[in-house]
Amino acid sequence: MFVAMTGILVALGSIIGYVFNYTFYGFAIMLVISLIICFASYFFSKDIALKTNKVHLITRDEEPRLYDTVQRLALKAGLPMPEVGISEVGMPNAFATGRGPKNAAVVATRPLLYLLNDEELEGVLAHELSHVKNRDILVMSVASALALIVSYVSRIAVWTALLNNRNNPWALVLAIVANLTMPFAAMLVQLGISRSREYLADESGARLTGKPMALASALQALETGCSSRANKYDNPSGASMWISNPYGKRRSMGMASLFMTHPSTEDRIARLKELDEEINGVRHFY
Repeated sequence: MFVAMTGILVALGSIIGYVFNYTFYGFAIMLVISLIICFASYFFSKDIALKTNKVHLITRDEEPRLYDTVQRLALKAGLPMPEVGISEVGMPNAFATGRGPKNAAVVATRPLLYLLNDEELEGVLAHELSHVKNRDILVMSVASALALIVSYVSRIAVWTALLNNRNNPWALVLAIVANLTMPFAAMLVQLGISRSREYLADESGARLTGKPMALASALQALETGCSSRANKYDNPSGASMWISNPYGKRRSMGMASLFMTHPSTEDRIARLKELDEEINGVRHFY
């Protein structure tokens, strides 16, 4: 998927170069811009995520149940102890952030702590620590940054063609086609990366606890909680970072599944049932 994203960027850079009549320069400019934005995303994504989601970093004395569960799982996973936070966002959910295991934070919302029992909470936190171990926060930060580059630069290509290539109509046509198709393609790649990392974290987290069905039960409870009318979450750009879709139940049917930040809960639970059969030998009837 990252090869596909790179191909989109290279093609877009070449189109801009054609608009300017310097194809190689367009490619070089895109490469430099991409590196700068990826670098910024790598170092500042954690602070941005914590601030935008009203997170308060806690000590063990403040929330011993949450802190002790994270500490126990981090030790079991062979990870450094991450920072632990409580988000005041009004929905049951959780996320992890940070550029790597030594700079990570695991966050639960307050409603999540009220909703889940101990095994379900452990399953959710193991999923988030798996994101840390798999470096998914870095992966998604880079994917988001690259998709953003594609979106903005494709618009620049159109305006450049309008202002500088009035005697070359093909440059304008090419720029318009790029503006209509490339951001869309980049978005699909980004969403595909997001869904694949959620599946991976589900499996890694369930293997860590040895209790896939505890995570399955938690996912069902979180989806119901996020579907509540009391949920006022209003940050679409941050939807992919949460363990459960913050907008509640979404079905993955046909082409619609390509536009989802998360796999459907039904698909995730089905995979966890298969994993439970593998790990614990429990037969589930579908």
